[in-house]
Amino acid sequence: MFAQEDFNQRRFDTISTSNVKPRQVGVEEMKYVGTTYISAADSTIMQYATGVIQRDIDFYGELDIVMIDSFYLRTYEITELDMLGWARLGADYLVRLEAEFLGSKFRLIWRLYDTSPEQEISKGTIENDRFAWRTVAHLASNEIVRTLTGDQGPFLTQIAYIRKIGKAKEIFVADYDGANERQITKTGTINLSPTFSPDGSEVYFTSYLGGEPHLYRTSVDGGKPTKVAGFPGIVAAPAISPDGSLIACVLSKDGNSEIYLLDRQGNVVRRLTNHRSIDTSPTWSPDGKMIAFTSDRSGSPQVYMMDIFGANVRRLTPEGDYNDSPIWSAKGNRVTFVSRTPRGRFDLASIDTSGEGYRILTDLGTNENPHFSPDGKHIIFSSTRLGTGDLFTADISGRNQRRLTRTGDCTNPTWGPMR
Repeated sequence: MFAQEDFNQRRFDTISTSNVKPRQVGVEEMKYVGTTYISAADSTIMQYATGVIQRDIDFYGELDIVMIDSFYLRTYEITELDMLGWARLGADYLVRLEAEFLGSKFRLIWRLYDTSPEQEISKGTIENDRFAWRTVAHLASNEIVRTLTGDQGPFLTQIAYIRKIGKAKEIFVADYDGANERQITKTGTINLSPTFSPDGSEVYFTSYLGGEPHLYRTSVDGGKPTKVAGFPGIVAAPAISPDGSLIACVLSKDGNSEIYLLDRQGNVVRRLTNHRSIDTSPTWSPDGKMIAFTSDRSGSPQVYMMDIFGANVRRLTPEGDYNDSPIWSAKGNRVTFVSRTPRGRFDLASIDTSGEGYRILTDLGTNENPHFSPDGKHIIFSSTRLGTGDLFTADISGRNQRRLTRTGDCTNPTWGPMR
């Protein structure tokens, strides 16, 4: 346990711990540049697609969106900003968007400008069916982020999570921002711990479909679940290795909850832990050489690390009376987990893999089930801060915490691979 004074010193401060000043980006409303009549529905597509791009860019931790100041427009008696006006509002960069509608197709042309020398620095054209306008907008956002940061944006990724429906817990899949939600299991029973296959085409999960908690998988498009592994006792908390060849899983077939490695057909490859205490919640390091897990072998749940042969076990969390649900960062240098903090509730915390640098990332409600985005720059988690439990995201510094779902009873989120 650490003292309250120590806790206050370690308490997360979103301002002091964020050393990177986000670059400011303005995004103008999309303009139609075709020559034929467009419908009201087409105008709506243009409006909504602009909103998607603005939200995507604002979501990215290294960028902030600059909003148009209506007072500025009234003061200068203008209806829209020129490049100098955007610069005066603080925009380092400006995105201009144009649209064409060609039969059933929606074509988006984007241009990115540096406002200081008023110079176009990149542009692109993306075309798809009209009904895929969100995909077109996300693709443009990815290209804009790649130009500004050199990294691929996560805007085409998907999330999976559990939502309680009556007495059942079903699996849902949605876009990274919570849009396009769809239910992929309709088993009428308890389903837990969804995790994407490395190619994002399937979701593995624990289900009581046959009466006992066994390992199943199903397509991200839904369909009848297929049983992967069933042993006496529980088969729980699946975590697929980065190369997709192995599944770290909790089995109690020998009388105690231990961590095993299974192949993708559900056969036991290796037993990793052998301790009279409960070992659970395995998570892989990005290089596939280490596994972090939770064990109460020291008297309370704590996060440990071991290699993939079950050797070199060491405790990672030196302080706190309850630490659980570890997840490894994409860079491999830190592990995020759930920690019971001195305020008496569960928060997200993070620690270096050396065991140093403990930081608390949340301070509202009860926060659980952290999982990293595939680019390692964001965390998704469940929280009761606004009710019975919804999904939220934050960047890895804890900034930009956003609510994704509003139905309540949503838990166990996981983030799919880059697409």
